Amino acid sequence: MQGTFNANEVFQMAIEIEKLGAAFYRAASDFFDDPRIKALLKGLSEMELEHEREFASLRESMTQGSAYANGYDPDGVAAAYLGSMRSGEVFDRSLIFTGSETVEEVLRKGIEAEKNSIILYTGLKGVVPDELGRDRVDRIIREEMKHLVVLVERLGSLKG
Repeated sequence: MQGTFNANEVFQMAIEIEKLGAAFYRAASDFFDDPRIKALLKGLSEMELEHEREFASLRESMTQGSAYANGYDPDGVAAAYLGSMRSGEVFDRSLIFTGSETVEEVLRKGIEAEKNSIILYTGLKGVVPDELGRDRVDRIIREEMKHLVVLVERLGSLKG
């Protein structure tokens, strides 16, 4: 099965995921009274908003001109993964804040979302040509990894 997918659509999904992440952390920060936890969650929200801006810039640079950049997907794996994202099964459930979570549960949800985003953005690199900013996607992956480390360290500090 061969297929291509529109990079504009992929970047729009990435932008929406970053928005979800920012809203999740912002909502969680409003729920907790501990200033350290509030600051951590607000900082994570700001990092997600920065990624949103970065992806919007990348999307704009890739989609200028007469045609969108297309990626090659010879086995249809990327298209299937993107379809699962659209269904809401990959990200939406991990980024819902109900208000009943403990801080540990918030951090675990954040960890799961960061792992999923690293997987997504690693796949996204395949549709971004070098000359259109693949290194920027690498930078975002490294940032997501930093978020993951911050979340894991904070979770560990709460446990012990």
